[in-house]
Amino acid sequence: MQDALLTMLRMQDRMNTRVHPEWIDQGFAWHRAIWVECAELVDHYGYKWWKHQDHDLAQVQLEVVDIWHFGMSACFRPDLGLEELAQSMEDEWQGASTDNNHAGVLEAAEKLAGVAAIEGRFSVADFAVLLKAAQMSFEDLVRQYLGKNVLNFFRQDNGYKDGTYRKLWQGREDNEHLMELLDQIDTAAPEAEQQLYSALDERYRATA
Repeated sequence: MQDALLTMLRMQDRMNTRVHPEWIDQGFAWHRAIWVECAELVDHYGYKWWKHQDHDLAQVQLEVVDIWHFGMSACFRPDLGLEELAQSMEDEWQGASTDNNHAGVLEAAEKLAGVAAIEGRFSVADFAVLLKAAQMSFEDLVRQYLGKNVLNFFRQDNGYKDGTYRKLWQGREDNEHLMELLDQIDTAAPEAEQQLYSALDERYRATA
């Protein structure tokens, strides 16, 4: 687990550095992004007892991965090395009582959001509970995180920051294209990131 955490932390650092070279020192409100993403997750899962709603588990899982991006970012410290951070996160993850925790998606999301909103921090342990509630394994998280990280770089390379990027391709959001292409790639392969980026680029250009 620690090796996978270290890999994801390095990938997240590269992505955040792309947005701002000195991102760790900027005091960005990662906790706010976390609780907003939790609210979006709740909306996808459905909470309105006064109308019929179907759980959109695929979208819920995408929101879980988005939360993980912001959560990892919130854990970085200028004086904390990545290896030490990965170890700390693994210790907190392993200490989470997910085996005996039967919290549902809504309850788990609310708990994670509450810690972010009230305490201004990311709880790895509470995230582990949410991951289980969303029917995802740690391996699922690693795989989908790799995909979303590549998509985030792709967005930046194609005008996301200046507003020229097209999020809809052929009537579908880029997240949907991502998941479809991700199923065709061996994410354990050394060239997985480049293969996925190239596949996204080919499909995006075809819709221009």
